[in-house]
Amino acid sequence: MEYSANPISFIRTLIHHRQLIWQMTKREVVGRYRGSFLGLFWSFFNPVFMLIIYTFVFSVIFKAKWGVSHSDSRTEFAIILFAGLLVFNMFAEVLNRSPNLILENVNYVKKVIFPLEILPVVAIGSALFHAFISLLVLLTFNGLVNHAISETITLFPLVILPLLVLVLGISWILASLGVFLRDVGQTITILTTALMFLSPIFFPPSAIPEDIRGYLAYNPLTLIIEQVRQVAIWSGFPAWYDLGVYLIFSLAVCWVGLFWFQKTRKGFADVL
Repeated sequence: MEYSANPISFIRTLIHHRQLIWQMTKREVVGRYRGSFLGLFWSFFNPVFMLIIYTFVFSVIFKAKWGVSHSDSRTEFAIILFAGLLVFNMFAEVLNRSPNLILENVNYVKKVIFPLEILPVVAIGSALFHAFISLLVLLTFNGLVNHAISETITLFPLVILPLLVLVLGISWILASLGVFLRDVGQTITILTTALMFLSPIFFPPSAIPEDIRGYLAYNPLTLIIEQVRQVAIWSGFPAWYDLGVYLIFSLAVCWVGLFWFQKTRKGFADVL
């Protein structure tokens, strides 16, 4: 059986199975905390706790400052850092899960009518839920510190969209490779950890020596992290041209990922 790699067909699949995607995403989120005493409250408590830790460590112990004109506040260093981690955690959550998406849903593989291609979409939906909670924590804390809410925060979905498209394409590739190569999961975990320290999360791009600063642009998280800080913290407008170029590249990667997944999925049943 041939599976379509046509983007239009995929969009139709999303629309047709929107209720299935919603139910699976909800089950994914609720299932993570099932059996715990606090339940879904953990999704709120975790980012609050981490933000408190970051604020204490960087403002009290390290006495760190971001070193840019936006602010010299030690507390705001934690806010800036948290905004970067918000983007990274969403990115890493999806990618780290992707190699096991098919392996964790073997019962769906032999069901011809089940749209396996929606599994990465469900993973992204779950990651978006946690990112949204973290964003609420970020905005609340920023409001308490700076006594203001960013006027451009409504642009956050547009800023994050190119990254989501890119992650979807990569997720399809990793989900497929994870079926045939079981080492992919461990490899991706190492790569995402390395990427955390190679992204401008704990440091501003200006802290990198000029002769190697240009390489930071090849990091898929750099632009998105910087633009999220613009709209969520500094009330600035995003770099539309850069985001447009990023989106075009992401769409290309997304189509390649869909094509690869649809062409290799007929071999899933034989391996599993």
